[in-house]
Amino acid sequence: MNRKARRSSRRSALNRRAGQSLSMASEALQVLREYLRPAASRARTYSDRFIGPLGSVISPLGFAVLGTTVLLWILGAVFGWQEAVLGAFMATVLLLAAVGFILGRNDFSVQLDLHRTRVAVGDRAVGALQVTNKASRSAAPVMMELPVGHGATAFRIPRLATAQEHEELFTIPTQRRQVLNVGPVRSVRQDPFAILRRQVKWTETYELFIHPKTTGLDGSSAGFIRDLEGMPTSDLSNSDVSFHALRDYQPGDDRRHIHWKSTARTGQLMVRQFEETRRSHLALSLSTNLEEYSEAHAEEDFELAVSVAASIGQQAVAEQRKLAILTQEGPVRTDSGRMMMDGLTRIEAAPVLRENLVDVVRHTADTVPGASVVFFLTGTRTSAKALRAAWMHVPAGVRAIAIRCESGIEPTRSNIGELTVLSLGKLDELGLMLRKAVA
Repeated sequence: MNRKARRSSRRSALNRRAGQSLSMASEALQVLREYLRPAASRARTYSDRFIGPLGSVISPLGFAVLGTTVLLWILGAVFGWQEAVLGAFMATVLLLAAVGFILGRNDFSVQLDLHRTRVAVGDRAVGALQVTNKASRSAAPVMMELPVGHGATAFRIPRLATAQEHEELFTIPTQRRQVLNVGPVRSVRQDPFAILRRQVKWTETYELFIHPKTTGLDGSSAGFIRDLEGMPTSDLSNSDVSFHALRDYQPGDDRRHIHWKSTARTGQLMVRQFEETRRSHLALSLSTNLEEYSEAHAEEDFELAVSVAASIGQQAVAEQRKLAILTQEGPVRTDSGRMMMDGLTRIEAAPVLRENLVDVVRHTADTVPGASVVFFLTGTRTSAKALRAAWMHVPAGVRAIAIRCESGIEPTRSNIGELTVLSLGKLDELGLMLRKAVA
């Protein structure tokens, strides 16, 4: 037993010593970390101040040439290789020559003018780049770059005398709906071998909105948006625009509503009574789930659905109707026609989403409880069962119209219960299909 006790006590002592050693090592590491933290912070500061700008000037080829130059100098000095020394000398001369190409500065006044910052798909987006030499001496020719989206366009600016101007016109393609970042305009100096490259920014970045293509509905919405007075309800009101009947005057009634002809005929004060009206409130549920659109050209069909939403939205804004547009990403701002089109331009489809059309319609019903007309905008891969499930979330008495988009199909109209289902193949057919929907 004594031997076992001694072994146990010896083992406990070893564990205590190991724990103390680990604790001391941890404390030492903590002290070392606290000591090195200011040094690391200073190193990051120096890196951002010196190495960062250096990296923006030296190209990958330049770093390769610089590294090769240093290596050749070391080999020539250590091993006495004349070939290495000669190669290092030539590489050094090449680097010094490249430095000469990027030296110097320009004093320009650069203006980037986009004729319109909002255009529709297919419209011309034109702009102008104006460069003025503000220096007291002539400016050497320089290359100006204009980034547009993920690409860039280069303009060769010739030699400019003092106060001389040079203007370049350009056109931006607008084949697809998107938001393009245009600018900043930057002057570029680089050597012929692109070892060193120096850029100077002259303007800010501008956003060019390429709105979805739309079609005019020409009042075809009048059948389902109702008239200007909205939809009469069974609730009576003392002040509205939908006349209901006459009743006896009661103390407190507005004298402006007294019907004097009936009062003179009956000998008693009679006042008008009205029905409360419900202003038309349009709600659009736009699905961004590409799995609900045709497998062959899902993105093209989705663009058609966005154009349908934009066309109906523009008609609602023109008629001063309340409008709400919701997608899986959330609501689109519809405070004005411009905000609505900008929001629809920013919408992007996703190949796989957990939420489908049914979820969007449910969110729409919860967000816009006072809607009078609800549109479902989706693709042809949305089944009739899914459309019925989405329609079940629409409150009773609300008109629901589903528009299934697939490029090139023949337009058709069908019904699932009280839900009107339209299949659309071309944007130009939207007005005719809406008129058939309310016929």
